[in-house]
Amino acid sequence: MPDPVAEPAPDSRLSDGADVAAEAARIAEAADLVRADLERRAATAHGEGSAVLEATALMAADPALVSAAQRKVEEGLAPPRAVWEAAAEVAAMLESLGGYMAERARDVGDVRDRIVAVLEGRPAPGVPERAEPFVLTARDLAPADTATLDPSTCVALVTAEGGPTSHTAILARALGLPAVVAARGVLDVVADTVVLVDGSAGTVEADPSPAAVDAVWAAATRVRHFDGTGRTADGTHIQLLANVGDPKGAVAAVEVGAEGVGLFRTEFCFLDRAEEPTVDEQTEQYLAVLEPFKGRKVVVRTLDAGADKPLPFLTDADEANPALGVRGYRTAGRHPQVLDHQLDAVARAAQRSGADVWVMAPMIATAAEAAAFVALAGEYGLSTAGVMVEVPAAALTADAVMEHVAFASIGTNDLTQYTMAADRLLGDLAELNDPWQPAGLRLVRLTAQAGARRDRPVGVCGEAAADPVLAVVLAGLGVTSLSMTPRAIPDVAEALRSVTMDECVRLAGLAVDAPDARAARDAVRAELPTTL
Repeated sequence: MPDPVAEPAPDSRLSDGADVAAEAARIAEAADLVRADLERRAATAHGEGSAVLEATALMAADPALVSAAQRKVEEGLAPPRAVWEAAAEVAAMLESLGGYMAERARDVGDVRDRIVAVLEGRPAPGVPERAEPFVLTARDLAPADTATLDPSTCVALVTAEGGPTSHTAILARALGLPAVVAARGVLDVVADTVVLVDGSAGTVEADPSPAAVDAVWAAATRVRHFDGTGRTADGTHIQLLANVGDPKGAVAAVEVGAEGVGLFRTEFCFLDRAEEPTVDEQTEQYLAVLEPFKGRKVVVRTLDAGADKPLPFLTDADEANPALGVRGYRTAGRHPQVLDHQLDAVARAAQRSGADVWVMAPMIATAAEAAAFVALAGEYGLSTAGVMVEVPAAALTADAVMEHVAFASIGTNDLTQYTMAADRLLGDLAELNDPWQPAGLRLVRLTAQAGARRDRPVGVCGEAAADPVLAVVLAGLGVTSLSMTPRAIPDVAEALRSVTMDECVRLAGLAVDAPDARAARDAVRAELPTTL
């Protein structure tokens, strides 16, 4: 990835005798080049990537930014600085309007960077275009950058920052791309170097031998099959479910043969909205996800707003520490009607769809909270109600929590970051914020054991479930289902079929007894086939 476009110096001004009209015209020409390039790329992109590029192209075609920048050139500013200051004014204006217009402010920043790059003769920001397949290395990727990746040419991601459960890693997994994050020294690797990327092992090897390339290529191209039932070699059933966040994700889950949905993220109904959607709107959107799973299990997570998913009608943008603040189920304390409306909509969609709908609340910390949520869900006819175990307190008091719920689902992304006190978005803390951390795995085991004592199923729906090697460990810890991006299901199914349940338990013991995450991963991988 090209380096981010740096802000031009505040004192950047036209030189004496400069042709002011010509300098102003350069801005219009640069904006036109940016618009044409974005439109061309949007025409060949797919899905979300195309939409992102089209929105940015529309902003590049808006004359307001160009006109404002040209006026600043007439006042003596150099074109790059003029564009930078004009963009700040346009973005502030859009943000003041709120709603949809405020959302377009981020497009202004993208267009600004592209125009400045053209004016300064630098590579355009964003994902580079290459004719041949490539491994993309970057300091980190914005969600918009990841959305424009084409898996047919970008075959892997390596970033210097981010964590194993950062948005970059999650989106890469959804695209089926091997990814290694927080890879120290990767920015020093020279462009066009041949590299081998192993997303499961978390390794990047520069200038590998031809034999190493052949071995990895053979493993990567081997076809994995999933017959619709997750099980170990001796027949223990481990349900393999899909994480979905919209109707398109539901279709992908059905196509791969998922046994159901272990995590239906309902946030897609609420994001990018200034007001809460109506019950009828929610019902129709939930129905589009539930209908493909008629007769099959779908676990619906109620709104997980807060932290990295703020909503203007529900959360406080000024919280000092949002990750430890009012998020998930906690928002019902201030705005109970939002949860009431959502449960009403889920119940209506469930009745019409014919799916076996379960419902769970995120960010539950106490048995009292669990009991209150289950009771509320019951008022809407949602009889199979459970909780997310993401807060260490819920895992440590799992026996008390299990008294009230029909099931539990462990969110390993948040459980790990709270256990290790390590923000999962910070690359500097990636080593701590690793789902292989023995401390986190012990909390998974505590929760699974509590579920077994009360005959309550306990699943994992965090990113850990999509790691085939870690999936074997989770099964050995007592987890009864694994939910993941649909693309990962065949690999996880094959990993489970390679071991008996007794072997899963033994390997889980190696992991929880290891001194750290790296040692846990290495100890387990050494005992499994190299093709996993």
